[in-house]
Amino acid sequence: MMSKTTYDVIVYGATGFTGQLVAEYLAKTYTNKDELNWAIAGRNLDKLEQIKSNLNLSAEVECIVADSDDLDSLKSLVQSTKVVLTTVGPYQLYGNDLVALCAESGTDYVDLCGEPTWMHDMIGKHQAAAEKSGARIVFSCGFDSIPFDLGVYFLQQKAQQDFSQTFSRVKGRVRGMKGTFSGGTKASLQATMAAAKKDQAVMQVLLNPFSLTPGFTGPEQPLGNKPIYEDEFNSWSAPFIMAAINTRNIHRSNFLLSHQYGEDFVYDEMMFTGPGDKGKAIADHVAADKSMASDEGPKPGEGPSKEEREAGFFDVIFSAQEGDRQLAVSVKGSMDPGYGTTSKMISESAVCLAKDDLSVKGGIWTTAPAMGDKLIERLVAKAGMTFTVE
Repeated sequence: MMSKTTYDVIVYGATGFTGQLVAEYLAKTYTNKDELNWAIAGRNLDKLEQIKSNLNLSAEVECIVADSDDLDSLKSLVQSTKVVLTTVGPYQLYGNDLVALCAESGTDYVDLCGEPTWMHDMIGKHQAAAEKSGARIVFSCGFDSIPFDLGVYFLQQKAQQDFSQTFSRVKGRVRGMKGTFSGGTKASLQATMAAAKKDQAVMQVLLNPFSLTPGFTGPEQPLGNKPIYEDEFNSWSAPFIMAAINTRNIHRSNFLLSHQYGEDFVYDEMMFTGPGDKGKAIADHVAADKSMASDEGPKPGEGPSKEEREAGFFDVIFSAQEGDRQLAVSVKGSMDPGYGTTSKMISESAVCLAKDDLSVKGGIWTTAPAMGDKLIERLVAKAGMTFTVE
């Protein structure tokens, strides 16, 4: 393992829209080097210096030049920090070398990846190296998939406490949300779909709910691709765009937790649109919406204003019922999910790996088995999120 020097966390991609929000959050939350020794990195030194000036970052926050096309610069970056926090996506275009270097060198890594086919590929290529080096590689540390992955985990921990057993069937439902999906999320989705159109094998991975659990296939899962009326919630439910990634991550969490939720675990994710004809009309509209595939909306590096981010929120409920046992928990965020809360979630994930006493060893992880209760504590204490039994 290479020696670690200098930094706890390096924010790679700090000149991008989300990277700037991460830098701003870390500067406000961790005000001196003793709390967190961190740096910002990107391709262009002048832009990094400009960001540092614009955000009024401490002189202690150094600027590091690194480029996904320059392997030596990435090696230097990886060797000088405990954790690399990268917002440079789509990861299937810009992330391969960085993951490989972290896995080889024992450097921890967090990203905002919502690209299941790329994650499947990275697990196959780098799981063994990460286990050997001690690198903890944690994908999907933003709105996809922290509220969902940790929401199911939180429910199952409560079920274990209350009933001495977990639930084999959990429903995740977005109860309310205001905000924009990030330009990066959209670009990732478009890159994934373009790859799937070219290659049938990519499409098969994309459609498989167990694509991130090598060697294990569980029971058939609900597709969640059509509007349905759900009596138990007195609401119509529509397809949820993030379900395709969140469900895969949650099955991987169960797999990595030695099937704590059961080998017969079934999970689906949709969004409420309300009761009656109006609820049905909204559900039909959501199901037909193709805007994520269009060129409208924010591009990577663009995003909503501070006022828009602060006016945003999300509210997700997780519900389980088996026989006499029933339990519902909610996960809420107090800012726009795609940018405001996402920048806090990935920041706290990186700090959790850098600073907290975690028992997790090297490998390619999801957030629940890697950081679980410690990350929930951080998100509640610092990131404006709540985890509540309803």
